Amino acid sequence: MNRTDVLAAPPDVTPHILVCLVALGMALAFISADRQSPTSRWLAATFAFIGIAIDLNIVVALTWSVPLWVQGFFAIPETLSMIALLEWIYRVRLTVPAGNLDTRTGDIALRAGQGAAILYSVASITWPGWRNQYFFGALATPDTLLRLEFWVFALPVFFSGLAGVASMLLLLNRRPDRPERIRVLAMLGAIPFWALSFVVPYEFTAIFMIVGEVILFVGATQYHVLQGQRGQFMSRFLSPQVAELVRKRGLQHAMQENLQEITIVCCDLRGFTPYAQAQPSSEVLRVLREYYDAVGAVVADYGATIKDFAGDGILILVGAPLAQADHARVGVELARRARAAAREVVRRAGTERLPLGIGIGVASGAVTVGVIGSSGRFEYTAVGPAVNLASRLCELARDGEVLLAAETVERCGDCRDDRALEQRRPVEVKGYAEPVALFNLQDSLPLASAA
Repeated sequence: MNRTDVLAAPPDVTPHILVCLVALGMALAFISADRQSPTSRWLAATFAFIGIAIDLNIVVALTWSVPLWVQGFFAIPETLSMIALLEWIYRVRLTVPAGNLDTRTGDIALRAGQGAAILYSVASITWPGWRNQYFFGALATPDTLLRLEFWVFALPVFFSGLAGVASMLLLLNRRPDRPERIRVLAMLGAIPFWALSFVVPYEFTAIFMIVGEVILFVGATQYHVLQGQRGQFMSRFLSPQVAELVRKRGLQHAMQENLQEITIVCCDLRGFTPYAQAQPSSEVLRVLREYYDAVGAVVADYGATIKDFAGDGILILVGAPLAQADHARVGVELARRARAAAREVVRRAGTERLPLGIGIGVASGAVTVGVIGSSGRFEYTAVGPAVNLASRLCELARDGEVLLAAETVERCGDCRDDRALEQRRPVEVKGYAEPVALFNLQDSLPLASAA
């Protein structure tokens, strides 16, 4: 039964009202769950326009006496839903690193699909009768598929759908992580059902729409669950500001390679190697978890980023990816608190025969930060002399010492308290022509006299 047959008899639109309510409910759910995320906003807009389109084109058009020329304008919400859906795909693509892959083809396809969606509205407003008679429910009378009037509407709609599918297939070529892959695959499963809902017989329209909605809802739920689990774990080690930046502007933008002035804090346990050799592996892992948790909590408090865990070593970046004007002062205060937090862990874990300690090195300077790796695995990293210097000072630090490069101390400016500093003999460091001046941060006093 196609649209013309439906218009001849009073239809039962109850199933379509339910589908409309489900779509609007999903829109509300997505915008409420994460309104700061562009992907969530565009997905919510997609479902909102789907709900409005179902209400106008089926519930209103089939039960009210609406002039034919007005029904042509009911195609606008359908067009907006297609545009919003393709924009959602575009925003998802921005959050997945592309490595050396050329992303222009997928992006151009999406823009072309949005243009095709606009053509659908133009055709619907121009020939509203054709849309009702030859496009909606066309599969009910297969001969309709051979008519030009059908393809006037089918070509732009199906081109938009194919543009979205092609762009997502290209996105999968980047090997996104599991949460991203799940929601992309869910959308790939939903789009064919939504596209076919235009042309299947009237009595099947609601079924095709709800199947598409359910497929995407299941995928989106899995995505948010996995993202929540990962975020809960990583939030103990990564800056909340970084997570916010990624959510708002996408991973690709947040992790662009650039030269930044930052402070690097390098922590390392003392006596860990003989301790690890003498203790059961389960006990060693327990100590490392407590150590990572303790230092990670301090890092989160200061909005810094843990760049690396390497055995008992932790490399922390202050001022990247988000620039921080007072990164030197923050880095030194972070090092002081990290020393205190790590001491509590090693005090409980160490023994008289196998003592544990903590040594920390801090250096500041201009380094290059960004993403390195292949299309399948990426790592945020920092490269520059200051990174090497912090690592070298960490190696030189004895248990309980926080060795500061002189440049870091100078960058602290007027806020530093010189009573907290013990000047040490300059040391020779590979890559530096002259011996490097350094200070030890005393236990009893913080470096900064004012926050």
